Amino acid sequence: MEKEDLVDKSLQKIDKLDISRDEDLSIGVMNLISLEEHLYFSRMKTSDEKYLDMMEEIRKIRTDMMEKLLGETEAEEWCISKHLLAASMRLIETGNKLKENNNINYKEAYERAFELYSLFWQIKLNDKEGFKDEITDSIREKNNEEDIKNDENKDNLIEKAKNFVKKAVDCCIET
Repeated sequence: MEKEDLVDKSLQKIDKLDISRDEDLSIGVMNLISLEEHLYFSRMKTSDEKYLDMMEEIRKIRTDMMEKLLGETEAEEWCISKHLLAASMRLIETGNKLKENNNINYKEAYERAFELYSLFWQIKLNDKEGFKDEITDSIREKNNEEDIKNDENKDNLIEKAKNFVKKAVDCCIET
């Protein structure tokens, strides 16, 4: 198959899956999870029940948005996805605070957040038979030099997931 045909075919699959929409939605879910946490702690600090009422409403919205994002899942994938997104969001916020305080460890927090976010995508797209392989093949053809450089990480699940997210998940795609 010609390189251009493979790239076109891969891009058509990306459009079908609407990864751009799902990336936006995943960030929205991350923020809803964070909001649930803040409402919980506000309740515990103030004893004001209004925070639990708000938390319940936010949870309903988050559950609905996760359903749109994940659809049907198997085993513990729903909870795993939720916790990967929540942990990623917390590490991003940790990185932001470390960076504000000129602490060089912010880079590690950001890297770990991206690893967790990439693992979320690995789980989310796991049921799309052949999708990741096709995208990976087209990306390898387009970026052969980079792949040669990264060959030692070839079998690492996190590295594969990160490379996939870097190349295929783009919130800036307008549909």
